[in-house]
Amino acid sequence: MSSQGPHSDKNCKGSFREKLLIIGSNLGVEDVEHLKFLCRDLVTHKKLEKSSSASDVFEHLLAEDLLSESSPFFLAELLYIIGQKKLLQYLNYTKEKVEHLLPTQRRVSLFRNLLYELSEGIDEEKLKDMIFLLGDSLPKTEMTSLGLLAFLEKQHKIDEDNLTVLEDLCEKVVPNLLRNIEKYKREKATQIVIPPVDKEAESLYQGKEELFSQTEVKTFLEALPEEPWKNKHGRSDGNRATNGAPSLVSRRMQGASADPPNFETSTKAAAVYRMNRKHRGHCVIVNNHSFTSLKDRRGTYKDAEILRRVFNWLGFTVCTYNNVTRGRMEEVLQEQKCNPEHVNGDCFVFCILTHGKFGAVYSSDEALIPIREIMSHFTALQCPGLAKKPKLFFIQACQGDEIQPSVSIEADALNPEQQPTSLQGILQDSIPVEADFLLGLATVPGYVSFRDVQEGSWYIQSLCNHLKTLVPRHEDILAILTAVNNDVSQRADKQGTKKQMPQPAFTLRKKLIFPVPLDELSL
Repeated sequence: MSSQGPHSDKNCKGSFREKLLIIGSNLGVEDVEHLKFLCRDLVTHKKLEKSSSASDVFEHLLAEDLLSESSPFFLAELLYIIGQKKLLQYLNYTKEKVEHLLPTQRRVSLFRNLLYELSEGIDEEKLKDMIFLLGDSLPKTEMTSLGLLAFLEKQHKIDEDNLTVLEDLCEKVVPNLLRNIEKYKREKATQIVIPPVDKEAESLYQGKEELFSQTEVKTFLEALPEEPWKNKHGRSDGNRATNGAPSLVSRRMQGASADPPNFETSTKAAAVYRMNRKHRGHCVIVNNHSFTSLKDRRGTYKDAEILRRVFNWLGFTVCTYNNVTRGRMEEVLQEQKCNPEHVNGDCFVFCILTHGKFGAVYSSDEALIPIREIMSHFTALQCPGLAKKPKLFFIQACQGDEIQPSVSIEADALNPEQQPTSLQGILQDSIPVEADFLLGLATVPGYVSFRDVQEGSWYIQSLCNHLKTLVPRHEDILAILTAVNNDVSQRADKQGTKKQMPQPAFTLRKKLIFPVPLDELSL
């Protein structure tokens, strides 16, 4: 650390770059090396190698959109980790504020943080002992403890899932650091812990007429396709990632209100998906208005536009495709499946606005495409860049024609003689057999979804408005979808007789909380 203390600028005034200069002047050579190490997952090694000062590091962070005057948290996190908490004042942060925001906004990975903590606990003598034990596998150059750990990582001898070499070294040289490794393992394990099914979930949304029986709901909750995680006793844990199981229980609403359930209990133990990579991700919108013989979907462009604006606001790169044929849909799916940018993204969103029937959607040339077929392009095997990342699919299309439309609204449905299908069919026909998927259907199986020909569909408009309202409140996606359920279920046509109930189904393993955008959104 530099010998001089923080400058006495009580109000921390000045331009943002001036503040960065002040922060940099209070960081020594060792601090700069620490910053470079902590940024390794977000800035290329080549750029960091050439950085000889804090200003160089800050310049890279600015260029990579990791740091800005309106969003300085990443630098605040870095200063907090390296123990330069007094410098937080220049970014208008306090130690307490950073600690409060870290659970949802951290950018330094748990693994990177562990390595830094370990390096701080390895003194000069212990470092020599470790170097001696590793022998000829190390280059004959002088190394710091951080340099040693960075070298082991570069040689692929350690990574976030393989700490054997590290544990062996610590056990022989610095046994007390094993506690740090165990703490890291516990924290990492919470990222895949599956919270138990909320026993009250099956009794929510009590209406006068049940669309799904309690047995069907239980079957669906137990059968959600997901990898069997091991519990602390080594046994396979049969519980599923419900994180908001109440939203799986849909009812045909008969004028009863549906207050959103409290997720505090059911999601308390759930970890949060990482949302701090270079890009938020891609959002695809397939918007079908015109068909070969089916009715035009008037009002659909309203839905496409509000989706584009909201997901742009959330940081996604949005691509809209209008009137997509069966062949073009396959091209879009292949393009997105092979998109190399998924590697640096946090999330993936795919929205389909079209006509449909149970478990499938229509292309503009009226080919019926199973929803499962669409989603299967983005499994970990088919699309490795999206492995372990949340993949959200929102479908505005009917799943039957049980409720007939009135004059002022239209239904995205065909074949009124089709009867409602069992809930278990969602599993077989839609959700892929693996984790990290969410499917948001505009309506439950067997029923229509409504679209105002002037204002757009009930579901998409409600979804976008609730994202706008609840993301700034740090609500997770399942809580948001429950609020959407509540909103849409209370809507009705002019006669007050026709209702709709959305249907989320998911295999998410963690809470999905979108970072709060810097700008306000007016819809």
